[in-house]
Amino acid sequence: MNKPSTSTSLKLGGIQIDNLSFEEAVAQIIAIAREHCSKYVVTPNADHIVRLQTDPKFQAVYQGASLIVADGMPVVWASKWLGNPLPERITGADLLPHLCKEAALVGLSVYFLGAAEGVAEIAATKLTAAYPTLKVAGWYSPPFGFEKDSQECQRIVNQINQCSPDLIFVGLGSPKQEYWIADNRHLLKTGVLLGIGASIGFAAGTEKRAPQWMQKFGLEWLHRLLQDPRRLAIRYLKDVQFFVIVYRTWRGQYHD
Repeated sequence: MNKPSTSTSLKLGGIQIDNLSFEEAVAQIIAIAREHCSKYVVTPNADHIVRLQTDPKFQAVYQGASLIVADGMPVVWASKWLGNPLPERITGADLLPHLCKEAALVGLSVYFLGAAEGVAEIAATKLTAAYPTLKVAGWYSPPFGFEKDSQECQRIVNQINQCSPDLIFVGLGSPKQEYWIADNRHLLKTGVLLGIGASIGFAAGTEKRAPQWMQKFGLEWLHRLLQDPRRLAIRYLKDVQFFVIVYRTWRGQYHD
């Protein structure tokens, strides 16, 4: 019987997830941003792990990431079962305000890409009210289907390059945001890109996050499902495969 890996990273579903606390992840992202080059961070949840099994493009996204930190509670639970426990989940919704706080302290600038028209501006206003020294380089809400328009994508790249932000929060939903980041990162002069889903809306107050007790018990998915059942029901049914992947990983560790 083989022993589980003693590596600091968790091996699951074909990727290695960095074993970091929330504060350690924030510190590493800030450190990367201070290098003033274009890199990106991904935050896997159960849906990402399932998608990685059959989607070569998504696999390529993960291969190019500078940091991989666990978003979903099922990933954290799986890490404990696999003998390499992750200390906590690290969500985009939590990273956004904390990174803005740290950016304000060290003089880094931020940019918001995504959310509905006007929402990013509201988020920027609220975040600068909370952290008065925060430098907001800009924001943009792209039109529906923009990712298929090469000219529109180039306009976004040009706008980001013109204001040279240090942190770029991309809230386009998954996997669109991850694809866009990987496809365009090499065109950007600087900035750490993070796919953060609905977090711009959370920061603006236009979208409501699950209550703390649901977050604590890993039920944030249920809150999202109740809000948008038609879009998410099929996705969550597919995500049942995640537990099969975890079981196979466990079998591979202990029964090879």
